[in-house]
Amino acid sequence: MTLLEKIKETAAFLQEEGMIEPELGLILGSGLGELAEEIDNAIILDYADIPHWGKSTVSGHAGKLVYGDLAGRKVLALQGRFHFYEGNSTEIVTFPVRVMKVLGCEGVIVTNAAGGIGFGPGTLMVISDHINMTGTSPLIGANLDEFGPRFPDMSKTYTLEYREKAHQVAEKIGIKLDEGVYLGVSGPAYETPAEIRAFKTLGADAVGMSTVPEVLVAAHSGLKILGISCITNHAAGFQEELNHEEVVKVTQRIKSDFKILIKTILAEL
Repeated sequence: MTLLEKIKETAAFLQEEGMIEPELGLILGSGLGELAEEIDNAIILDYADIPHWGKSTVSGHAGKLVYGDLAGRKVLALQGRFHFYEGNSTEIVTFPVRVMKVLGCEGVIVTNAAGGIGFGPGTLMVISDHINMTGTSPLIGANLDEFGPRFPDMSKTYTLEYREKAHQVAEKIGIKLDEGVYLGVSGPAYETPAEIRAFKTLGADAVGMSTVPEVLVAAHSGLKILGISCITNHAAGFQEELNHEEVVKVTQRIKSDFKILIKTILAEL
């Protein structure tokens, strides 16, 4: 079965389950999946029950697809994503984004937990642009012409309209929201201090192990994109040690601001 056939089969399955015409997709990163629990009239599917779908093995990722109403919009939320470092192909990592496109989403909000280079723990950062240091691309291989061109333009990847709305909303509700460049690596090892110094020189403000593959496919598919990083720790060389427990702990601390921000953005997009 071809990738396109798998995408269409999965989309048809989800439609049969009642997941019809979502307006926006949500990809919720480490510790941020609680937002999906606030979706009304929810239809919830375990990833294991969805054909051709991947599985999430990381602490802080529930592994559920949630469809319903959030802030007056029909949303399709991934409560936990798939990572390249888990041994998934980039096809699996980005598969949900292509399904979102087929189901009718106009845009996607991609969130992540990230290490801070230009910002400290507890910061919420709108992604203005990214640097791909994963060493690969989900667009390698035969092009899916039904989704986009062989050589997609990435000069305006993160939709200006969405970014401006995010800042307007944050100012209105009194939440501090910064903006910067996200650098994506493959993981799973945290970066070395030397790598972080190099990434700082390249212009990165945050570093993480997700988002870039999904965004590449979303941009190729013509979806509007808003990316928000939750800065959970200082990157290597800026603090004594790095661990995943701290990532989840910091997201727990600022999740209320995160949830309010996303819901208000949804209501006003």
